[in-house]
Amino acid sequence: MQAILLAGGKGTRLRPFTHVFPKPLMPLGEADPMPIIEVVLRQLARFGFRDVTIITGYLTELIEAFCGDGHKFGARLDYQRETTPLGTAGGLTLVERPDEPVLVINGDILTTLNYGEMYKFHCERGAAATIASYPREVRIDFGVLEFANDPHIIAGYREKPEFSFQVSMGVYILDPIAWDFLAPGTPLLMPDLLEMIRKSGRSVHCFKQSCYWLDIGRHDDYATANDIFESRRASFLGEPALPKVKIGRDQ
Repeated sequence: MQAILLAGGKGTRLRPFTHVFPKPLMPLGEADPMPIIEVVLRQLARFGFRDVTIITGYLTELIEAFCGDGHKFGARLDYQRETTPLGTAGGLTLVERPDEPVLVINGDILTTLNYGEMYKFHCERGAAATIASYPREVRIDFGVLEFANDPHIIAGYREKPEFSFQVSMGVYILDPIAWDFLAPGTPLLMPDLLEMIRKSGRSVHCFKQSCYWLDIGRHDDYATANDIFESRRASFLGEPALPKVKIGRDQ
């Protein structure tokens, strides 16, 4: 099975770290640090996604030097470079239109999501696209006022309410039809691509699974990811640990 890993962003929210490293190479754990991208690649290989295209842009040479051809992760890697930023979906135009569904994943997330089960779900549902989602609680740290018809008359007052949302995990399964909505060289964000697919009358489904997920985009998220990975390393990398696998082109 094929996967596309998005690793072209500059990681501006993690500066000054990302002045030196691209965000996917930021290490996780203390005793035996492992770059984020290695965690993701090992997970993909473990769930059967052994052909991986990495779309790069910022500090490309460092990512290619570390990942190589992917054999140390049990995968086969190739690279496509963005010469100008194309967004989370626009970079897919650098990849040839596939013949079967493809997993697309952001290169900066820490999760225990079962990618194999998501792929199976997508195929069984006959979806054009599937988004992995995660429940998030958002607390408003103020008293929230509610109004009815008159904007000057209070209809309700809630002190520091909490709201529950299903948010995108940055993991997608796309059918080949998604490439019909892409224009080479034109920047496009993934939410916009998914809306284009949905508005065309094709189905976009949501995959929900009890798992851990964290988008490593800010300094406090990165600190949390370090602690979680250190304490739950086996749950992210699987038991037993992924063996060294020799990959041949006939597999």
